Amino acid sequence: LLRSGEMTVENGEDGFYGKSVTAAEIAPTFRPTLLKNLHKVFTLDSLAPITSVLVGELAGNEVSPQIYALCGRGPSSSLRVLRHGMSVTELAVSELPGVPGAVFNVRDDKAVGKKGKKFYDRYIVVSFADATLVLSVGETVEEMGKESGFLTTEPTLACSALGSGDGGGIVQVYPGGVRHIQRDGVSQWHVPGIKKIECASANESQILIALVGGELIYFELDPMSGKLTEAAIKDVGSDVCSLDVGAVPKGRSRSLFAAVGCRDSTVRLLSLAPGKGSLLEQKSSTALGTTRPHSVALSNVEGEGGGEITLTVGLDDGSALRAGVDPVTGAISTSPSRRFLGARPVAVSRITLRGSSSTLLLSSRPWIGRAGEKGGRHAMAPMSYAPLDHGCSFSNEAVREGIVATSGNTLRILSVGDSGDAAAAASLGSEDDEAFNSNRVNLRYTPRQMCLLSARISESSRKIVLAIVESDANDYGMEDKKAMGFDGTGKSKSGSKKKESKGDDEAMDMDMEDSDDEEKKDGVDDEEDDEDDDDNTRQTPIRGPIPSEKGRWGSCVRLVDPADACSTLDCVEMNRNEAALCCASVRFHSRGGESLLAVGTVTGMTMHPLGHRESHVVLYRVVNGERLQLLHRTKVDNDGDKDIGPVLSLVHFQGRLLVGIGRTVRLYEMGKRQLLKKCELRGLPAMVKTLQAAGDRAYVGDMMQSIQFLRYDSTGNRLVLVAKDRNPRPVTCTELLDINTVAVGDKFGNVSILRLPRGADVGAIDITGTRALWDSSREDATPKLETLCTYHVGEVVTSMTRAS
Repeated sequence: LLRSGEMTVENGEDGFYGKSVTAAEIAPTFRPTLLKNLHKVFTLDSLAPITSVLVGELAGNEVSPQIYALCGRGPSSSLRVLRHGMSVTELAVSELPGVPGAVFNVRDDKAVGKKGKKFYDRYIVVSFADATLVLSVGETVEEMGKESGFLTTEPTLACSALGSGDGGGIVQVYPGGVRHIQRDGVSQWHVPGIKKIECASANESQILIALVGGELIYFELDPMSGKLTEAAIKDVGSDVCSLDVGAVPKGRSRSLFAAVGCRDSTVRLLSLAPGKGSLLEQKSSTALGTTRPHSVALSNVEGEGGGEITLTVGLDDGSALRAGVDPVTGAISTSPSRRFLGARPVAVSRITLRGSSSTLLLSSRPWIGRAGEKGGRHAMAPMSYAPLDHGCSFSNEAVREGIVATSGNTLRILSVGDSGDAAAAASLGSEDDEAFNSNRVNLRYTPRQMCLLSARISESSRKIVLAIVESDANDYGMEDKKAMGFDGTGKSKSGSKKKESKGDDEAMDMDMEDSDDEEKKDGVDDEEDDEDDDDNTRQTPIRGPIPSEKGRWGSCVRLVDPADACSTLDCVEMNRNEAALCCASVRFHSRGGESLLAVGTVTGMTMHPLGHRESHVVLYRVVNGERLQLLHRTKVDNDGDKDIGPVLSLVHFQGRLLVGIGRTVRLYEMGKRQLLKKCELRGLPAMVKTLQAAGDRAYVGDMMQSIQFLRYDSTGNRLVLVAKDRNPRPVTCTELLDINTVAVGDKFGNVSILRLPRGADVGAIDITGTRALWDSSREDATPKLETLCTYHVGEVVTSMTRAS
């Protein structure tokens, strides 16, 4: 193999023989094979390089906006949807007959996990304003009737499974009393007089109810008889709006404290320790100021130095308060931490995440909080999901650590993380106080630019879609690759092997003992996991063959739906050797303001030396928000003019299309067969890289000479230079801050803020006509932009956008 790229074959007797060929000529015959000696162990996810960024709430059902980033290059290109919060997997959604007021879970003591310590849920209890719905949890979730023993004609305030075995039964608290459901029958305790139960809380052995007026009644489960007994009564002197008896710590038979939130803006901690005079004795209290407690929760955190108790209070003003509790004296910490979570009152409940106790906080956005690992600080992060009304923990064989919640009139079963386990909880328990997750959508070529389009579905409804232009240099198009038989993923081969192995497994059927069966199942699971990992390795994208001639490009225009997990609606492959480099949404006044997609393309473009055969501006129409329809193509003729170059930027400008073509900025109007040229400004310094518009101004980013401010003179139908930057900057991206201020990023890693001086654009357009031509064309007569600040980022700035 010679340096020139030629390959020859030598024989000892005959010398050189065979035809000399270049490496590029034999490259198309390369076929990627499946990996046999390599096994993928770990993948470090990276967003680099990011070519474009867009921020907006496009999913349709989330509170906070998402970050859409075009990442990668070549076959590893992708669209990443970044969300602030922990990833959530929606497992099931079902409609309810009304809007619920609470949701509870009742564990099944019979269903014990492999380790003998894990209990699954038996019922999901949904409370309404005047009824209770009981759902049985098994292979499927089914509605239960009177056979469950619950009183379904009253709302449920609290419910829980009692005792460590099946003999304790289930307790249901409703406004008229307490209902104890056992195998041998149902026993009830009714509220004396005309009073009603306002709120209640229960765990495995303790029930605490609050009557109207502030009277507390405490019940305990007798471990010998399995009956509920009334243990203590106390009047706290104020109406109770929330309470919690906490969870029973490991190795104990009861919770030692109960938290009571009162309408006098106080939270009190009461003792539940047995003994005369100690039951319901107030240990400490904390004042909340002008706001009232909406919900309270006590969490037990197991640590190396012993257990810790955390009090979490959800307030009516949308904030949450967290304080530590002394496990011996019951004193509340004097320095609680407080954080604003949303505009709605915060509902707090206990859940299990990564095997430890956590709290679920529901406001206008759901949040999860848990103590850090190894005594670390408390971490709190939002969930990337729609607002929830009520929620509690959920566990069964399929979902070990999940959440059952209500939103409106729907019941939802969720899991935190991609696989429903501790995948997302790992970041929550780290030193970072916030979590971040991303979804990946694979692309075909290197993404260049993206823009939003408003597509009309019907006369009264519209749909937001995202258009992405992709292109790769020195690459074949998809049709050429298919014609060559190139498959960069190897899916077909791996799929055939899967089928063969599956057939072999089905052909073998042997009788074995139970223990052997379990061992076989474990082995099969391990093999399946290995096969899955191998498949992921095999499906790693591989670059296609390299063309032998220069100026070959592979390119496409993709239309995705952000509201449907960024699924691809349509993908239009460009012509051979044609590359789509930029795109923009344009609304021509002559077409009724319909959003059209304008794409700037270059045919046969070479980098060294820089050149191309022809450039086009292609217009597409989005039909029914699902596919792209070609309207026409407009050829940008250069006629040997050095000012005319590739189309690198497009922008909507006053009902027309402003195009950056080499060193020229040109304004186009919509025509029947092609775009109609209205006016242009030539002689810009190097090459137009970016374009932005606001009002009658256009902001031109030059590839070597920073920013130029232009103004459109409607009376003379011309573009006039208003001001420019005095410092040369190789512009890579710009973002308009206001009509006089623009942010500029360059390839040396600097972000600069430039502003037009006040009154600088007054003399830009000569209305009187008395101004001399030589005076208006002088270099020193053009106003200069002011540099407000400059910050060195340290990396090439590829994209900027405004966000809140």
